Amino acid sequence: MRTYLISYDLAKPHLDKHVVAQAIMTLGTSWARPLEQTWYVRSEEAEETIASGLWGLLDDNDGLLIQAVKDEAVLMNTSLRWFRKRRPGIDMDGSTNIIAFPSANPPAAQSEFPFAEAC
Repeated sequence: MRTYLISYDLAKPHLDKHVVAQAIMTLGTSWARPLEQTWYVRSEEAEETIASGLWGLLDDNDGLLIQAVKDEAVLMNTSLRWFRKRRPGIDMDGSTNIIAFPSANPPAAQSEFPFAEAC
């Protein structure tokens, strides 16, 4: 399994960014999006295969960067949260837009804060 950095620059982001984002989320086994147009994807595929999966969605004026990277990175004013590839029928229920990401250790229930009272 390799980790790839995918970054793109869209000439018409208002038309294409959601289509490109959906495609990137299906490319590997997991993904993270630390910045607006920068993604990490974990995949068994080669760079060329990933590029061919995205290139048909891009315009002649769009830019695309795909690079195999190490897991270490320096992040400033952002965070890195990994998500598993969505699996229709397992992670999503047709009646909701909520996607469940299973956790090995669910957070402990917290009591609610009391309402503030006026003095």
